[in-house]
Amino acid sequence: MNRKKVTVDVREDIRNGREPFSKIMSTAAALRVGDQLLLIAPFEPVPLFHVMEKQGFHHTAQPAESGDWEVLFTRRDEIGAADAAPVRPLSAALPVPATAVELDARGLEPPQPMVRILETLATLPVSAELRARTDRRPVHLYPHLEERGFDAETEEQTDGSFITHIRRR
Repeated sequence: MNRKKVTVDVREDIRNGREPFSKIMSTAAALRVGDQLLLIAPFEPVPLFHVMEKQGFHHTAQPAESGDWEVLFTRRDEIGAADAAPVRPLSAALPVPATAVELDARGLEPPQPMVRILETLATLPVSAELRARTDRRPVHLYPHLEERGFDAETEEQTDGSFITHIRRR
């Protein structure tokens, strides 16, 4: 088996005030069993460890001589076959999900609503739907959902908020 190792250096993103979470998660989503992601960050990204574990990765972390951190994430065997899900648009013809997870991300400053939604999707049961309520239509979220194999439909509510229904394909 050919193992792939991808390096993601987020030091510059963080220095420039950009949130690297989406960059990390989209890279991780493309990895298969045994593939590795080497993350280089200016601090130990402890909250990310839990999120990546739920995505099927284990990690080793160590400080570099420069004071930055190098974290090697490796995709475990028990996750990986979900990559082959068929592509189909979200529509009323889809079966109603067995469970729905509600997330209220109103009142948060961008990019926090998107970060919270993506973190919640990392632990979403296979047959569940995420119903995310936001203050704005989450247009920047849609490409990230597409990359991760989700379909979304957003409805504006009478109070001016938006509910986005997110399901796995």
